[in-house]
Amino acid sequence: MKLSRHLTPYLLLLPAALWVLVFSLWPFLNTIVLSFTNARPLRPAGFVGLENYAKILDDPQVGYALVTCAVYVIACVPLLTFLPLLLSLLISKWMPGMSFFRTVYYFPVIASVVVVGIIWSWMFDSRGVVNQSIEFLGGTGIDFLTNRWWILVVSILLTTWKGLGYYMVVYLAALGNIGRDLHEAAALDGAGAWRRFWSITVPGVRGAMLLISALITTSAMRIFSEIYILTNGSGGPGGQAMSLVMLIQRKGSGLDGQLGYASALSVMLFFLTIGPLLLTAFLNNGTDIAAMRTAARQRKAHKKALRAARARAREGMAARGTRTSQPEASQAGPATSSQTSPAQPTQNTEAQA
Repeated sequence: MKLSRHLTPYLLLLPAALWVLVFSLWPFLNTIVLSFTNARPLRPAGFVGLENYAKILDDPQVGYALVTCAVYVIACVPLLTFLPLLLSLLISKWMPGMSFFRTVYYFPVIASVVVVGIIWSWMFDSRGVVNQSIEFLGGTGIDFLTNRWWILVVSILLTTWKGLGYYMVVYLAALGNIGRDLHEAAALDGAGAWRRFWSITVPGVRGAMLLISALITTSAMRIFSEIYILTNGSGGPGGQAMSLVMLIQRKGSGLDGQLGYASALSVMLFFLTIGPLLLTAFLNNGTDIAAMRTAARQRKAHKKALRAARARAREGMAARGTRTSQPEASQAGPATSSQTSPAQPTQNTEAQA
């Protein structure tokens, strides 16, 4: 019975551990091994050392993909960090019909990215709704889906529109942990709405903000579906709007796919995406360590004050005991003299006899 009780947690953990081992850890290790080979489908792989990594430095498409990912990160991180916060502040207060707006704002999250991407490609086509509206107003049509930078603009807008609802829910959970009494006390002290926002709301959601920034950075580095659908898989003119994931898919797919080179690109992408997560963990741990040090100093000061209070209490008790013993001694003095005085005549009488 004792053995089965000890083995039960490990048996419950076994399916999840096997899943992680088979579908996460083993593919990751296999990708690292393949990055040092010239593996291709249906062909034996040969060890080539760092040749694939050296090839990355000379590939112009890698540069295009890195620029695409960098632009995506620079644009999406501030947009998807602050806009959901403002949106969550708007819908956090109870008003009639607020549930409807919460549902509407969250609806793009549950919509299929493929369906949304096809709709947006129709909207921003050369004869789409957006261009026809511009021409109707007297402007000139814009090549949204044939220009590298306009492709990125449309894709960033699509990613922002689709991610607002998800991060809004994260901020709503974080705002629920901020006490309303803090805002009321600040308002009584004369702080305005803007001051309360920067002094109370932003510090209160700092942890959620760091987490969201790291998630957005990682997702922007791994962007694929939006650009792939908007460009119909071409990556824009000359593939200049391709992301790293699109480049990996193009290099590694097909019977003539360069699996070794695609694996090297995947390893590079892994180190690019792990950086923001490590930075977030470091910042959170630094905050926790600072909080632990502050708590330790407070406990130390509390213990010191408690010892001082106990010492003062002992000194006070000793002083009261001394003051109590002095009257008793003064009362005992006359009684002793009265008891011994009658004996003196007796001694004198005996001496006379």
